[in-house]
Amino acid sequence: MDLVSKPYAQAFIEFARHKPEVLCISADLTSSCEIDGFREQFPERFFSMGMTEQHTLSFCAGLALEGFRPFFHTFSVFLYRRPYDQLINSIAYSNRQVRLMGFLPGITTPGGITHQAIEDIAILRSVPNLTLLETGDATEVETVLEVADAIDGPVYVRVLRGLVPRLFTTPFGFNQLRTLSQGKDVLVLSAGITTEEAMRATQALTQAGVGITHLHVSTLKPFARQAFLEALTDIRYGVVTIENHTIIGGLGSMVAEILAEEGIAKKLIRLGLQDTFAHGASRPYLMKKYSLDALALIRAIEKLLHHTTGITANELQAVRLDTVHSEAKAEAL
Repeated sequence: MDLVSKPYAQAFIEFARHKPEVLCISADLTSSCEIDGFREQFPERFFSMGMTEQHTLSFCAGLALEGFRPFFHTFSVFLYRRPYDQLINSIAYSNRQVRLMGFLPGITTPGGITHQAIEDIAILRSVPNLTLLETGDATEVETVLEVADAIDGPVYVRVLRGLVPRLFTTPFGFNQLRTLSQGKDVLVLSAGITTEEAMRATQALTQAGVGITHLHVSTLKPFARQAFLEALTDIRYGVVTIENHTIIGGLGSMVAEILAEEGIAKKLIRLGLQDTFAHGASRPYLMKKYSLDALALIRAIEKLLHHTTGITANELQAVRLDTVHSEAKAEAL
């Protein structure tokens, strides 16, 4: 596994290079959203709107009405908390092709509750016409742009930035589940930054003789319901979801809804923020504190199995996807 520095920066330039109708919108976080390179190369297609998210969303809706394809870049939390009314009335209701590129989703920022979009999926998946995507590695960051651009309607994307691991060799697949491992004991669904942790956990669990089917979810709305049900068919003990989000209204809730609607009696454990705000701190610290890391996933699976695997924190530390791990990633705003 490689760590890729700022995969979005060059990907957006290459994506938009020959698409003059694609416009780059910033809200005073240009370098923080890795679009300063685009600004230098295509200044006539770059608009810095300042800290005016409400106005900017309506501005983007107007651009889309005139046939442009605006990509609005800012931190995730600023795309929906402040301008929610404009998001509904100017963009979602009128089904404008506006791309909302949300950086630092969930606890990937050390900025505390004012910067942590921990309930964005819960809020935004209830908005009609809005598609929700989440990137889990550098390949998905690089390839999500074409996917988002092809959707007929508004799109919200959780984007990873900075040093991002490359976990996948195939591009972002719309409304598909990536099968990262197959086993018959427990079904694990992960999204975003939790997929790297789930891969580490799965590797250790497989060595301990536990069969794990691991699905990576990158399209949160719509959700690949049938693929999930097919993966669940022969699972013995239950399902674990792990997400960079509150457990209320996110990936775990989606799975719970499907299980209930289908009348499937499978035990479900949801890992994520347990109805709490998070502290401001480094990502590794927050992932450990709020049980979003590989060890927390292993302990959850042991509950389903009703026995311990014997995997300790020290042993898990030795299970790495490569010599470089996410603990080395930058955490600055």
